[in-house]
Amino acid sequence: MIRKLMLGASLAAGLVLSACASFGPTPYQSAAQSSAGGYSETRIEPDRYRISFKGNSMTDRETVENYMLFRAAELTLQLGYDNFTIVNRDTDAQTRVRTDPGYFGPHMSYMYFHPRYGWMGAYDPFWTRTTFDEITRYEAFAEVLMAKGPKGSDPDSFDAREVSKNLAPLITRPPQ
Repeated sequence: MIRKLMLGASLAAGLVLSACASFGPTPYQSAAQSSAGGYSETRIEPDRYRISFKGNSMTDRETVENYMLFRAAELTLQLGYDNFTIVNRDTDAQTRVRTDPGYFGPHMSYMYFHPRYGWMGAYDPFWTRTTFDEITRYEAFAEVLMAKGPKGSDPDSFDAREVSKNLAPLITRPPQ
């Protein structure tokens, strides 16, 4: 009996920990692996790709843009190129407002005890504590042109090895 209780408790703790881990920022992963976001690319020409990274509401803009650049460098090296030029780049922000109607739900603002009926909820529009939270999700896009050899003098050109080396410490991958 004790073994069953311990097994049940450890299973419940594991579920809680895995649920908590899924509520963090979007890790560096393929969007095909998760509905929470990630990177994707579309081949336009043999040396030109459209790359994007979509984060969840806990992923800040800088992280989304870094992950998109890291994916551009990673893809450039995987395809045998040395550098890439960003031809077009944009970051979209999708913002929505979430309301929290107070402590007791959307239609109650305080509770009181009635001797005959027990605890009762009542609505008072002047006492209701409604809060508003703004939630923003970012998605970064870039059209990338890849090339071999040393990078040019264009300020939108990047050495894929340097980008990969410099951004690698900032990359968080999903737990295995």
